[in-house]
Amino acid sequence: MKRAVIIVLDSVGMGELPDAEKYGDRGSNTLGNIASSVGDFSLPNLEALGLGNIDNMAGIKKSDKPCGCFGRMAEKSAGKDTTTGHWEISGVILKNPFPVYPDGFPKEVIDTFEKAINTKVIGNIAASGTEIIKMLGDQHVKTGYPIVYTSADSVFQIAAHEDVVPVEKLYEMCQKARDMLTGEHAVGRVIARPFNGTSGNYKRTERRRDFSLDPLGKTLLDYLKEKGQMVKAVGKIEDIFNRRGITDAVHTHNNMDGVDKTLDYLKDSFEGLLFTNLVDFDMLYGHRNDIKGYANAMVEFDNRLPEILNALKDDDILFITADHGCDPTTESTDHSREYVPLVVYGNKIKSNINLGTRSSFSDIAATIAEYLGIDEEIEGNSFMSQIMG
Repeated sequence: MKRAVIIVLDSVGMGELPDAEKYGDRGSNTLGNIASSVGDFSLPNLEALGLGNIDNMAGIKKSDKPCGCFGRMAEKSAGKDTTTGHWEISGVILKNPFPVYPDGFPKEVIDTFEKAINTKVIGNIAASGTEIIKMLGDQHVKTGYPIVYTSADSVFQIAAHEDVVPVEKLYEMCQKARDMLTGEHAVGRVIARPFNGTSGNYKRTERRRDFSLDPLGKTLLDYLKEKGQMVKAVGKIEDIFNRRGITDAVHTHNNMDGVDKTLDYLKDSFEGLLFTNLVDFDMLYGHRNDIKGYANAMVEFDNRLPEILNALKDDDILFITADHGCDPTTESTDHSREYVPLVVYGNKIKSNINLGTRSSFSDIAATIAEYLGIDEEIEGNSFMSQIMG
């Protein structure tokens, strides 16, 4: 019974793409810059699979005999956000980037949203999520007006204190925003950002929820589900794909919970895809320029990797990758346009195979489609013939 397992280490990029300067990301190298900034940084289990053997990988030890296959992937789609990256991994390549609003949303967008939720909003600026609640948390608590903000990504974010706006009501507001943000204002995601605490000590809670667009084309997930195979989603995968093409899903509290849930699914017997996103790298450390926290999170995942490898069945193939960068060593707190690592392992596939530089994240989708017997045409170039023994 064949299964593919994708684990996305959210934002763990490995060096600027040729067009990074156009995105303001010259010099970004998430993993390499972390490695050079943290003394005695080591990821022995990922290194054993071949992470350090990837072409142009900086700061990670090479293995003499890596037991996995390895390479790096360039993003073919325009953009550098979560949705674009995950959609491309699943076989959908975007020719045009999602709209962004560095100066806040146009008046007509805010007016329409205020009318839809029957209250005023505050904010409407591009800002860090932690900073916006420091800046406007007290005003929100006093007035009850939700905080609307964005970032360098294509997002419409709504922050509200859980004691002021109940979470379910916040979700309703987000759904109304999602329904109205179409056409030229079709942002990639509307995000609910609940927080709690008191003045000077506000803290975002774990009840974030993303409201995404439907993928702009059929994904690997759609084809697998149509064929009767399982698509099990861990973390925010369900939100990124707006629940389309998914047969079973579970949300997580943090990276280690995501690993636990992945291991739970691996115990099941099913044919198809297990798709996991581990978001802490990006959300807690990349966006906050927390170099040490990011490095520790990588070590935490590396320590759990043997559990994942030991849980794989004979016909499972594991793909470890990322969706973009978010270099905590640069001045920017936003995503960065970077290559992403590709590490592949399975009990029946070859070892020590250099897959080189792939021209698209969609090569993963094409490879899995071939492995799981999907005949539909999927963008990307399969590397199945290179890794099968």
